[in-house]
This record gives sequence, C-alpha cells and structure tokens, in this order.
Amino acid sequence: MSEARIVMSPENFAGLGSGQIAFVKSVRSEQIRQLFPDAPQLAPGQTFWALLDAAGAPLMVSDSREAVVMNARENDLEAVSLH
Repeated sequence: MSEARIVMSPENFAGLGSGQIAFVKSVRSEQIRQLFPDAPQLAPGQTFWALLDAAGAPLMVSDSREAVVMNARENDLEAVSLH
C-alpha cells in the first residue's frame, strides 16, 4: 500500500522557515564573491563562515562561526548547520 505524498514547489520549499531559520555554512575564500559580489578579493585557501536565510540568500560572513551564530540570535533566527 502506497502512502500519499505531498509535492512542494522549489519556491514553497525555500520559504519554509523564512524569518525563523538561518543556516551556518563553512565557505572557502574562493566562494565568498559568489555569495557576496561586493566583497573584496581574498587570498585563496582561507575558511570563513556564512549565515544564509532559509531560502539560501546570504546574510553575513565572518571568520568566526560564533559571530554568525550570535548575529542569527540577535535577529531572532534559529541557527542550524548546513553541510
């Protein structure tokens, strides 16, 4: 017996947790300008932490994971890790 499935559009799925959840993601310096086009050029091989909204839009970047988690809390967002 098969169970009924609920199919969500990518847009609806991206909206889940909007305004409530933020994702913490480790990013390499080579990826920073993809997320933040106005960021300065950085030396390759460095690790940074990005805070992304529920839809994946970048909110902030830092060299400190604690800083992005604290920023999420200050903005009433639940920070979850993204692997």
